[in-house]
Amino acid sequence: MSEEKKGFFARLKEGLTKTRDNIVRGIDSVFSGFSAIDEDFYEELEEILIMGDIGVNATAAIVERLKAEVKERHIKEPSACKELLIESIKDQMRVDETAYDFEKQQSVIMVIGVNGVGKTTSVGKLAGKLKDQGHKVLIAAADTFRAAAGEQLAEWARRADVPMIGGKEGADPASVVFDAVNAAKARGVDVLLIDTAGRLHNKKNLMEELRKMNRIIDKEYPNAHRENLIVLDGTTGQNALVQAREFGEVADLTGIILTKMDGTAKGGIAVAIQSELKVPVKYIGVGETIEDLQKFDSDEFVNALFDVKISE
Repeated sequence: MSEEKKGFFARLKEGLTKTRDNIVRGIDSVFSGFSAIDEDFYEELEEILIMGDIGVNATAAIVERLKAEVKERHIKEPSACKELLIESIKDQMRVDETAYDFEKQQSVIMVIGVNGVGKTTSVGKLAGKLKDQGHKVLIAAADTFRAAAGEQLAEWARRADVPMIGGKEGADPASVVFDAVNAAKARGVDVLLIDTAGRLHNKKNLMEELRKMNRIIDKEYPNAHRENLIVLDGTTGQNALVQAREFGEVADLTGIILTKMDGTAKGGIAVAIQSELKVPVKYIGVGETIEDLQKFDSDEFVNALFDVKISE
């Protein structure tokens, strides 16, 4: 494990302390408090997982899988189930290798989500990461509603040493996207990252604008690999799931960036979102620097969640 990864894992583990206290204590009490694996045991386990924001559907799938494994392996002791439970959650959250195909081809990544979830910051961090990997990156500041958004993104662009195309405050975001797409083609850019306004799901015109931007990319850059990444705030729990559903109705979501995972008691939402929406968590953020955004690793996340010791 590299130093950077090790440092991130330590921060993730620390960040998930509240979630761990919330879920793991309860689970351990079930494993140690029951003498037999029966319906009461499973019901208690379900309740704790749901209370830990893992969600009803994800919990049902995890418990069903656990029941099948217990039966297949003829396990009699509740304490022997913990390992199986951890493995079941890891399997449920594994990210397919193809999730990062955008790194291998010319791509347009639109980053969407409501205000205040860390969207602009995520665009900046992602730009920095992709540039460090040797990609030619361009940022488009299509959030022209919020005066500070363009300035904030410009600061991140400077930090990441990546060029940015922006519009004046109040400009048509679709025109910014048009300019950015054509600049990306002309400059032979590998990845075009588009920051969008914090659309609230009840604002029909904003959702229409998202569709308009997508139509421009379809027309002007038909061969580009497309990603729509939604940024969700890990501290908002089930509310994040509601937001993702709303956005999923107007954009084909290809991945999730889960931010603010440091200090949330609702870290279990990562499991719920992936299970409910069938959209992978691709990145996870635990702090302010570029290194604090990392590709999601289900083994690492679940190990941090359950305080599993990792070997060097």
